[in-house]
Amino acid sequence: MDAPAIETQGLTRRFGDLVAVADVNLSVAPGQFFGFLGPNGAGKSTTIKMLTGLLSASSGRIQILGLDLGRNPVDVKRQIGVVPEGMALFGRLTGAEYLNFVGCMYGLDRETAGKRTAELLDFMQLADQPKTLVTDYSHGMQKKLAMAGAVIHGPRVLFLDEPFEGVDAIASGTLKAMLQRMIARGATIFLTSHVLEIVERLCSHLAIIHRGRLVAQGSLEELRAGVEAQAAAALAGTSPGESAVPAPGEKLTLEEIFLRIVGGTRGAEQELSWLG
Repeated sequence: MDAPAIETQGLTRRFGDLVAVADVNLSVAPGQFFGFLGPNGAGKSTTIKMLTGLLSASSGRIQILGLDLGRNPVDVKRQIGVVPEGMALFGRLTGAEYLNFVGCMYGLDRETAGKRTAELLDFMQLADQPKTLVTDYSHGMQKKLAMAGAVIHGPRVLFLDEPFEGVDAIASGTLKAMLQRMIARGATIFLTSHVLEIVERLCSHLAIIHRGRLVAQGSLEELRAGVEAQAAAALAGTSPGESAVPAPGEKLTLEEIFLRIVGGTRGAEQELSWLG
C-alpha cells in the first residue's frame, strides 16, 4: 500500500500562549483532491505554512511523499508546489522573468524553463503583456502567475491557499481544468478555500479544522453520512424543520455539512435591529 502523500502526527503550532494548531493528525492519499476547510482564524493557513516548510512546527511530525519534512526539507520542496496566502511574487520582474527564475530555482535547465514559461504564459492568458512588471498586474493576473510558478516544475503535491480569490470566471474555469488534469496524472492537491461550492465540486476528500483542532476528516460522502446520522438521532427531540436531515431524494450540501459541524447557526438566528 502506498504511503500517504501528506501525513501529520500531533502537528502543533504555538505563538506564545496562543495555540493556533493543536495536535492535528492528517492523512491524504496519493492522487486525492483534498479540501481543507475552516472558519476564519481556524488554523488553515498556519497548517499549510507548516506543511510546506514556510513555518516550523512547535511539535509533531510531517511527512510528504514518505519523506520527513524536518529531516529532508530540500528533497520535499523539490517535489511540491505552493500558492501561499500572500503569493510572495517578485514585483520588479516581468511575468516571463519571474517564471524563468522559478523554473531555474527548481533545477530546470534554461531551455526547459523557457519553453515551459512561454507555454504557461499563453495558457494563463498573460502572454500579451510581455514587458509589464508583476507589480502592475491585477490581483487576478498575479494569482494566475503564482499558480504558473507553482506548477512549472511538475510537482507531485500542490498546496493551494485560496487560489480562486479575485480570479474571474473564465480564468477560474481554466485553472480548474488544469487541476483536474493534474489529478488525472496522479498528482495530489491540497486546497483551502472559503468558496464551498468550488470545494464541493472539485474535492473528493475533506478535513475541517475549528479553533485549531481537526473536527472532521473523510470523503464528502462519509462526512455527509455522519451529519445525517447525528441529525436523525436527534430528530425525536426536535420540532419539524429543525433537523438537518434532508428531504427524500435530496443531499446535504457541503455548506450545510460545514455549518452543522462547526456550529455556524448564529447568523440565521440573529438580526440587526435596523434591518428587521
